[in-house]
Amino acid sequence: MERERDIERWLRRKVESMGGVAMKFTSPGNDGVPDRIAILPGGQVWFIELKVSGEEPNAIQCWQIERLQKLGCSVVVIAGMEQARSWIREVSR
Repeated sequence: MERERDIERWLRRKVESMGGVAMKFTSPGNDGVPDRIAILPGGQVWFIELKVSGEEPNAIQCWQIERLQKLGCSVVVIAGMEQARSWIREVSR
């Protein structure tokens, strides 16, 4: 059974192996912010919302994602290990 925390742990380790950091994002008073901020070599900064396969962000998470995107931020929703692997392949090019 796939768990969000397992995906998050795997993703953090992969980002670190690329020379980056994947910080846990908590923002008191701002419910629904993405789970992680990944800072990759070359100045890439990503806000990452993690879900298990088949799960989608709730309304407040969607609002926060849209808010960040309107500010020009890179935001990704990763639902499941396959999407996590795909995103790592994409950003490591």
